[in-house]
Amino acid sequence: MPQPLTEQIRIDHESAVQHAGSVARSIASSLGWTDSLAERAAVIAGELAGNLTKHASGGVLYLQPLPPGDTMEIISVDRGPGMADLSLCMTDGYSTTGTLGGGLGAIRRISDEFTVRTERGTGTVASARLSAPGSPVADPGLGAVCLPVEGERLGGDAWRIDETDGVRTLVLVDALGHGETAAEVARAAVRVHRRDPARPLPEILIALNKGLRHTRGAAVAVLRTGRGLTEWCGVGNIRCRVVSPDGTITTAASGPPGIVGWNMPRPMVRRVSPSPGSTVVLHTDGIDERWIRSPSPFLLRLPAPLLAAALTHAHRIARDDSTVLTLGTRRTHDL
Repeated sequence: MPQPLTEQIRIDHESAVQHAGSVARSIASSLGWTDSLAERAAVIAGELAGNLTKHASGGVLYLQPLPPGDTMEIISVDRGPGMADLSLCMTDGYSTTGTLGGGLGAIRRISDEFTVRTERGTGTVASARLSAPGSPVADPGLGAVCLPVEGERLGGDAWRIDETDGVRTLVLVDALGHGETAAEVARAAVRVHRRDPARPLPEILIALNKGLRHTRGAAVAVLRTGRGLTEWCGVGNIRCRVVSPDGTITTAASGPPGIVGWNMPRPMVRRVSPSPGSTVVLHTDGIDERWIRSPSPFLLRLPAPLLAAALTHAHRIARDDSTVLTLGTRRTHDL
């Protein structure tokens, strides 16, 4: 099946703090976690949400399970004011609001991975990940946010990542339309793909075209990376871009017009050549592609998991399903 949709919680009231903890427990329950591990996830969500209510504006939490299956990610993103001294804010007991100062230091301590970036006047983005003991952990170079149309519970965007002999294959589907019918198409596409995710990229598109023949169809992009090679193949309006360490954005590939399942043109493979430290970005048309015109240096320096959330927060089109997938070309270790 595709990855579950991301849960979005706007932190615009103190009651959202409790709600964030409840959503974290619900996701933990879906993963079969123990009560104690679920409570750790709830504490992380509550602390991040509490920080947003006290210190930030325009705050949002994104919560989701990540592949290969037993990792939960909780991302916090806001519109400022940002932290003047991140190291000081990470210190246990530090507080600017007269509280006990558990905050970021506590989150870092009880998370398996914690990554945070901030800029004064811009805002803060933080990602906390927690995994079941002994289970495979999510790739720290993978970022994702997948949301339905505002107000809907189901959407036509779906994605999945598979790894075979060290080669990762990432598929992103944007079914036509919205809601339940589009979600059925997206799930069908992922079911077809997962039967043989290691096959050549054009064969994946051909199989999807056949499998979606009696549906409304979809735009599809497939990215494969490993063994020193990164390739892309797609049809429709899913964009593939590379953000280089120096902040340069390159449009690596865009699919020819067409609908997988209806009038798919001949699929063509394109080579993507990201430099070391770059991030490959895939996104559906639910993200305003004008983000590439004048992105802030802060945005372009973000690690892959934070970049996906920041792009969604700043450039999501609420009337459309929206997905951002980011894949770093090397694993990084952060705060």
